[in-house]
Amino acid sequence: MDDRHDTSSYFDIRQLQLLDVLYTTRCVTKAAERMGQTQPTISTWLGQLRDKVGDPLFIRTSKEMVPTPRADQLVEKAREILEAMRQISGTVLRFDPATSNRVFRICAPDSAHITMIPLLLQCIRDIAPSVQIETLPVNENSALLLENGSADLAYGGFIPGMDTGFYQQALIKQDFICLASMEHPRIWGEITLEDYQREAHVAVSYGGINGVNALIKSALHAGHIQRRVLLTLTGFLGIGKVIATTDLITTLPRNIGETLANQYGLRILQCPVGIPTYMIKQYWHAHSHRDPGNQWLRKLCKQHAK
Repeated sequence: MDDRHDTSSYFDIRQLQLLDVLYTTRCVTKAAERMGQTQPTISTWLGQLRDKVGDPLFIRTSKEMVPTPRADQLVEKAREILEAMRQISGTVLRFDPATSNRVFRICAPDSAHITMIPLLLQCIRDIAPSVQIETLPVNENSALLLENGSADLAYGGFIPGMDTGFYQQALIKQDFICLASMEHPRIWGEITLEDYQREAHVAVSYGGINGVNALIKSALHAGHIQRRVLLTLTGFLGIGKVIATTDLITTLPRNIGETLANQYGLRILQCPVGIPTYMIKQYWHAHSHRDPGNQWLRKLCKQHAK
């Protein structure tokens, strides 16, 4: 029998998409979230794909779904086909925020929890009521989470490992301000360099050797300026209460500094130390670059970056 036109052994578009997404996420649940389907539906599609290929494709372990050598062979060709279809039609993949129940995961510092995230959430609730946002910490694992699909975006100023295979977009430039209590006994309308060196400080260790505190320390060292640190915190969120209830001062990026000042009624002061500015950016992996849902999220984060 002439079977030259038998298409039963052909892959359809959703099977190619599933192979691509499951290879990236290594998890049926995450693949379902990414594709906007239920987990049973994804399991059914995977079963059909396995039957068609005659190979399990992904082996379940205690940690993740591990691709077989056959999956390794197929995924690159599948991605080439998907990319060619995107270029031809531009509409192969769609994302409808009004009906989606996708869970987006963003690696972000705790400062973003009271600056960008509330604005982002307010917008999402209006236009995508079933979409969920989950924040993850920024650390040395953030690049891996983006690479394997466990996170969609990373947001912040100092995120390690975002080199080959990652995209980045500069959002806002940050300079530095100082904060003091409105009741501070020695500091009123401005803070001099003499005041800065005399007063006790709160510092933040976020970002390690490349973070905010490291940038401040480098500027202080370059200017031969002393800073007397009495308290060091691992995050930003406790600083406002400490400054409001003591005579300590602090040096912070403007976005989080102004937010804390508004919340706790703190005095904003021009920083007397010439600390270099830096950029808050968002990062994503190359495999998410053309994903409509990721594109939608990146656009919103850019709009509400703070």
